[in-house]
Formats: sequence, C-alpha cells, structure tokens
Amino acid sequence: MAYVDLLSAIHKSTQRDYLARVNDPDFPKPKAAELAKKWGYDYWDGDRKICYGGYRYMEGRWEKVARAMAEQYGIKPGDKILDVGCGKAFLLYDFTKVVPGVEVYGLDVSEYAIENAKEEVKDRLQVGNATNLPFPDDHFDFVFSINTLHNLHCYDLDKALREIERVSKQNKYVCVESYRNETEKANLLYWQVTCEAFNTPEEWEWWFRNTGYTGDHSFIYFE
Repeated sequence: MAYVDLLSAIHKSTQRDYLARVNDPDFPKPKAAELAKKWGYDYWDGDRKICYGGYRYMEGRWEKVARAMAEQYGIKPGDKILDVGCGKAFLLYDFTKVVPGVEVYGLDVSEYAIENAKEEVKDRLQVGNATNLPFPDDHFDFVFSINTLHNLHCYDLDKALREIERVSKQNKYVCVESYRNETEKANLLYWQVTCEAFNTPEEWEWWFRNTGYTGDHSFIYFE
C-alpha cells in the first residue's frame, strides 16, 4: 500500500470561497446538503451553491488522470477496470481514449448520473452501492474509487473497502477527502455537502489496515 497522488492537480485548479459556501442565503449548508444527498439533478447540474453547478464533460480534463493511472498500473488493452462511484463516467470514457481496447465498468448510487453519463460507455455502467459490488472475486485488473468513500458512514465504509479488495486481482486505488490541521478541517466542513467520514490521514490508514485494503491511496485537502 502506497501513497500515490494522481488527483491533486485537478483538485487545486478549482477556486473555492469557503465562507460564502457555508453562509449562502439561498442555499445554507443544511439545505444544500439535504438536496445534494438525493444524488439527483441538484447535486450534479443544479445551482453551484449546492454542489457541482453543472458537471459536464471537458475535453482533456480527466484524460491526464487516466494516463497517469494507466502508466502507474500498467493498464493495457483487454484489461478490465472498475470505477466505484463513477458519476457520469467521464474518467472511464477518457480511459478508453488513453488505452484503446480497455474494458471499462462503472457503478454509482446516482440514477441521475448513470442516465446522464457519457453515451460511449453508458452500456458498461450500472446503478449500485459500493457496499455490495455485483462482480465475482478477483474479477478486475484495476479498481479505483475517487471522492466517493468519504460519503459513507463507518459501517458502510468498512464494507466498501472490503468489497474493493475482493473484486480486484491486485491493483487498487482510492482517493478520499481528509484534513491535517484545524484550518483544513474547517474548510472541509464548510465546503462539503455529502461527506460522512471525517478522518485524518492516520485515521484513514487505520481503516485501510483494519479492512484488509492493500491498494494505493491519496488524500484531497482543502487548504
């Protein structure tokens, strides 16, 4: 298990006003969170004050992540890869551009996301939960989950990490939100609308050890 940073460049490219987010008069944090946790239109394509504010495909944005993953884990044509919490599957689509012939699969709890996913890979996506992956043991050459597992309560987080370990032959990667100090903790609390697992890096590593997760990981910090 190693720390492999594949996401911070994309995360840091977004400008955030933490105080404006938590104090918004139209969508104060409790209201925004209630809407976001329905995982529907408001979460993906509604007002930016709730969450993404229009989650649309941007040429090249996720391709750099797909390329970094392919190089890190030696992904080749014919390999099976799974994205747990795939959303609209923009990263999976870009994977097919970076590694033509790769077999991509995605699962997400949001029916809206799957219905509005990239058409080119939609037939490989399904609605489901990370706690019960509908695949055999050791089925995938690479399993990854980006900005998803921190949305689970502890009892479901335990199941999800064990499921990722179960369906992967070897290579696994998860990226989750975390904090290293009180400033980052406050910023995370101000910005998030769906997070349930608020863990320091040391606490996340405790989860990895105690669930038997043997893959790589990285953290998103709100600095």
